[in-house]
Amino acid sequence: MDPNSVRQQWEERSGEYSPDYYAYYGPNETSELLRARLDSVIESDAAILELGCSSGRHLAHLHDGGYEDLHGIEINGEALSVMEENYPELAADGTFYIDAIENTITEFDDDQFDVVFSVETLQHVHPDGGVFGELERITANRLITVENERRADENGGEGDDGSSETPVNYVHDEFPLYFRNWNRVFTDRGFTEVFSEQTDRDVFREFHLDGGDDAIIQS
Repeated sequence: MDPNSVRQQWEERSGEYSPDYYAYYGPNETSELLRARLDSVIESDAAILELGCSSGRHLAHLHDGGYEDLHGIEINGEALSVMEENYPELAADGTFYIDAIENTITEFDDDQFDVVFSVETLQHVHPDGGVFGELERITANRLITVENERRADENGGEGDDGSSETPVNYVHDEFPLYFRNWNRVFTDRGFTEVFSEQTDRDVFREFHLDGGDDAIIQS
């Protein structure tokens, strides 16, 4: 599947895995772990970007926890209306970009965000997307990935550079899930992994950018 087809699948998504779907389930254990990790290292005014925020359940949990400078990228145009209905305070206070990640992140300044995070989103980015280097550029301090890695090292795929050898599975025979080892992806780009935890279906990884701005670090 080519990059444009992958993006179109998510842009038009309804039903399962759509903005309505995630709003229905609301914040979850990943939302709680994310906020707990950020509470330990950043101030509430840190600039935070979520990649693939959908209707905003994780950002809403951060907003409820006092975080003020929240941003999200989402390709599905229905996400904002769903957010306004389910998380109106987040919709009013946050900044949101309705476009593909690949199109949006090139417009950001270097080190624009203190924290960038992704929950089951980067795993769907096509190998030709050119996203990972841009994430190193726009992240000033912390990068968090919560992605499915269970086949990252199978079948000879390196899973570390978005190459054509990256193992892939098609969810419901509809859209691709690329299995990558995110430790390899981002330590190769100057990050140091400072925390990891296996969740029910994903690996939660927190990276600190080597040589990044430590001004927001509390401890």
